[in-house]
Amino acid sequence: MRIKEKAKERLLLQESICSFLKIRKVPIIIFTGIVVIFGILFYLYDIPFDAIIYGCELSFVWCAVCLFIDFYKYYKRHKLLHINREQFLDDAEQLPKHMDIIEYDYQELAKELYQAKQELISKNRIAKKELLDYYGMWVHQIKTPIAALDILLQNTEQMLYQLDEKEMMQETISVSDMKMELFKIEQYVEMALNYLRVEDISSDLVFKKHELDDMVRQVIRKYAKIFISKKIKMDFIPTKACIVTDEKWFIFVLEQIISNALKYTKKGQISIYMKEKALVIEDTGIGIPAEDLPRIFEKGFTGYNGRENKKSTGIGLYLCKNIMDKLQWIITVDSKVGSGTKIYLTKM
Repeated sequence: MRIKEKAKERLLLQESICSFLKIRKVPIIIFTGIVVIFGILFYLYDIPFDAIIYGCELSFVWCAVCLFIDFYKYYKRHKLLHINREQFLDDAEQLPKHMDIIEYDYQELAKELYQAKQELISKNRIAKKELLDYYGMWVHQIKTPIAALDILLQNTEQMLYQLDEKEMMQETISVSDMKMELFKIEQYVEMALNYLRVEDISSDLVFKKHELDDMVRQVIRKYAKIFISKKIKMDFIPTKACIVTDEKWFIFVLEQIISNALKYTKKGQISIYMKEKALVIEDTGIGIPAEDLPRIFEKGFTGYNGRENKKSTGIGLYLCKNIMDKLQWIITVDSKVGSGTKIYLTKM
């Protein structure tokens, strides 16, 4: 252990000497040049040679003493910084007092980097907490449909022992209910995966020309069973529009909007149509309070409706806003309590 420490000490000393001589090279050359010039002048004016040599020796001794003291301070500072490098990275305020304006500039730069590091650590800590909070909530949510599926399967198994017309009808209902719960699980899983991907979707985007009506019909077909089970009418007026976008992410946004419309619409209809240059998705649901509208795209914000509906995550519209920004679309909401909600998707 001591041998390693001595080897490290020697290496540190060698580094310090090389660095010090490199930094002080110009002053040493200037001083040596001045001594030589004065020595030549004194010699030309017939000053005794012994006096010249003696003066040069004294000058070099004085220079050596000053350089040694300067090097000792330099080496001490270098050693201190080297040994406590990790500590300084954790607290930039512990840096030794600067000796010149250049060193002051470097120290200020180090402090700025330290501040940036602390901000990055703070942001990462918040992001990690938000991620853990979301997945804690997600796991809690997905337990509900899984538990419901378990009960439905147990009931179905019991019904298989005796099959008559009435029981066959009940079994059909149970299978339909199970499919609905599975659909919910698929939604939650897809939401979780897209939540992880949304920050880095730029590399995943593939912009092509797509028929807007085809994408809307895909979403309507996916949610058809929910429309039927809730007895909500779908009024879709073909737009006959072509847009350049990423099909997968644009469809995901449409799914989230229609899913929300179905969640908060008890009766009536959901309409999809084109108004001027905006795709409008309108429902006859409960609407959104005016005080909640400015914050509906914030992460985790559920508002009054979310507090009433305990399953609301406050993530869906946040994802929609982020995705629309990256697709260069604008998403806006117009809503009134008791009169429904209109969501406008407009190309930038």
